[in-house]
Amino acid sequence: MPLFHPTLVIARLLVVALGAIIIYLTFKSHRQNHSNGMLLLSIGFALITVGAVVEGVLFEFLAFDIFWAHTVESIMTASGFAVIIYSIYGTKS
Repeated sequence: MPLFHPTLVIARLLVVALGAIIIYLTFKSHRQNHSNGMLLLSIGFALITVGAVVEGVLFEFLAFDIFWAHTVESIMTASGFAVIIYSIYGTKS
């Protein structure tokens, strides 16, 4: 097994851990302040974080071609960023 595979797995685990912290903090803020913007921010980061996991699962365990696995991850990341932008500019509370 090449050296880059364990490095990629560690990097993805770091993305998931940091994403989970951000999701927790933004959702906690939403619950304290009842802010729709913070809820949407939490959802946006959840999409990005889950996308990182989905790509690995599709490629490693479901034998998807790397192109399709990365395409799914990119769509989820773009969707997450769109929700984050909406949470910043599209909500009033």
